[in-house]
Amino acid sequence: MNADPIGPSPDVPPTKEVMGVLYRDEVLRARRMSPEEKLLAGARLFDYACQITMAGIRHQFPEADEQRVHEILMQRVAWQRRRDACRPNSESTRES
Repeated sequence: MNADPIGPSPDVPPTKEVMGVLYRDEVLRARRMSPEEKLLAGARLFDYACQITMAGIRHQFPEADEQRVHEILMQRVAWQRRRDACRPNSESTRES
């Protein structure tokens, strides 16, 4: 096995301490972002999540064409929105 002398071994999961540092760095980076940057980052994250979900749909339904993959994605997004709207602690019902 060729170990990377710079990065962690892929066979060793990161520790809670490392994960905590990474999370803190992400939070600090997000706090430095302008509202416009945060909006763009949210849109990019949603697009990325859709791409991953569509890859899963293609795997689950290999016979589906791109139109059907998109339809299933839209069904899942709609289902998630309905689910979130029914949750008592959802962002849409949370008081500021």
